[in-house]
Amino acid sequence: MQVASTVAKVLALIVIIIAGMVKLCQGYTTNFENSFDDSNLNAGDLALALYSALYSYSGWDTLNFVTEELKNPERNLPLSIAISIPLVTVIYVLTNVAYYTVLDLNTVLDSEAVAVTFADEILGFARWLIPISVAISCYGGLNSTLIAVSRLYFVGSREGHLPTALCMIHVNRYTPIPALIFSGGMSLIYLLVEDVFQLINYFSFNYWLFIGLSIVSQIYLRFKFPDMPRPVKLSLFFPITFCLCTVFLVVVPLYSDTINTMVGIAIALSGVPAYYLCIYLPPDRQPRCLQKLLGFLTLNVQKLCLCCAVDSEDRKEM
Repeated sequence: MQVASTVAKVLALIVIIIAGMVKLCQGYTTNFENSFDDSNLNAGDLALALYSALYSYSGWDTLNFVTEELKNPERNLPLSIAISIPLVTVIYVLTNVAYYTVLDLNTVLDSEAVAVTFADEILGFARWLIPISVAISCYGGLNSTLIAVSRLYFVGSREGHLPTALCMIHVNRYTPIPALIFSGGMSLIYLLVEDVFQLINYFSFNYWLFIGLSIVSQIYLRFKFPDMPRPVKLSLFFPITFCLCTVFLVVVPLYSDTINTMVGIAIALSGVPAYYLCIYLPPDRQPRCLQKLLGFLTLNVQKLCLCCAVDSEDRKEM
């Protein structure tokens, strides 16, 4: 299903690109005249704009969450990233060129679905194909996100950083059903934020902060343990450059969008008490009410989802 949704999405974008290129070759270049006039070059606004843009490209990171399910990940993980990122970049750039060839700036900004507006303007009787493709694209994006995020919760629990209930798998299908349900519940909570761009800002600050810290740790380990086995090894140029970019994405919004950034920090810090009480403290020092609650949760999750916890042997195999 994921492959089918990806093919549908790419084919729809190819149709948009071809239609736009035809118009561009016919001389429709008015929307590109003085297109950078009155541009805002403020560093803070650029960082916030990059949050939304980079969120669209977050598939490169999503793939890392399902590494355990890849065949020959040492080869296929870097290969898939090296192929997909340039390909997606080219497709996105050409798609935007096609959009601006047909639609002016105000129309793009006012449109709730730019692809649908584009189709209404230029594709005629075939315009109904684009809304269907947009729906399939949304389904594919949601499906891949649920798969990836649920694996994140699953592995976090398996490594002892989250409650045990989240590392349980179905006894027959071997899917992390509790992690999937938890991921869906968290998504519903996020929907309480009406402004999606505000939500992206909350998420992106923490996302790039912890991604940056992860890459810094990789650089540290490269110098501290140079002989450690590394299935995937790259030049230090790439992680150092990446870290400099994350510094820009994390530090600049602290000044340009202080309130929303502080909200993002508060969201991250809200996990500290839960981690301290539920994970850091040994069971004999945890409050009895908390022990009963975690035990009740674990037992009933097993019964409702027909799941069992992953034991040490399963961890080695996975």
